[in-house]
Amino acid sequence: MNRIKQARQIRNMRQQDLANLIGIGQSTLSHWENGVYEPDITAIRKMCAVLNVSLDYLLGLADVSESPSEAVTIPVLGSVPAGIPLEAVEDVLDWEEIPATMCTGGREYFALRVSGDSMWPDYLDGDVVIVRKAPVCDSGDVCVAYVNGYDATLKQVKISEDGSVSLIPKNPSYPPRTFTPKEVQEMPVSIAGVVVELRRKIK
Repeated sequence: MNRIKQARQIRNMRQQDLANLIGIGQSTLSHWENGVYEPDITAIRKMCAVLNVSLDYLLGLADVSESPSEAVTIPVLGSVPAGIPLEAVEDVLDWEEIPATMCTGGREYFALRVSGDSMWPDYLDGDVVIVRKAPVCDSGDVCVAYVNGYDATLKQVKISEDGSVSLIPKNPSYPPRTFTPKEVQEMPVSIAGVVVELRRKIK
């Protein structure tokens, strides 16, 4: 059986629903499932993300007995605009796989490609961080944070007893920014997620 159709049916998903989610016509998906045409790699990655299957599974490289839910594909974003649901963000640079067990309890994740050197030497330009979506964090966590509702920034977060929040770069060439409790509420300063993993490709 075609892996696309198999993964879709395991999730009790209609063909039209999958087609809508990845932005194609139902007839195109039907042709893919029936082997008339082959989807390109961009479409395959989108289906991996929607169906929560690994790329190897969908390409038929993983054993057929492998559970489609063993891996979840998440988008690697170049920016995380405030107020826009992750599924609506168009700035998708790549895809990363994480174990499906990480998503238990309704936890959601996205990946962010590091830009710049403010978090050097721990995080380098071009690195990918896996981020658990969360509106709060512990003091000392490295987080994706919003300031003034702009695109998110990657910084270590320090929370003081008086409620002030500091966003601290790892690179000593950059100064930390500290916000009073009033500024945290009014600007606002908020957390998009907590970094749980760093992935670096060897060049």
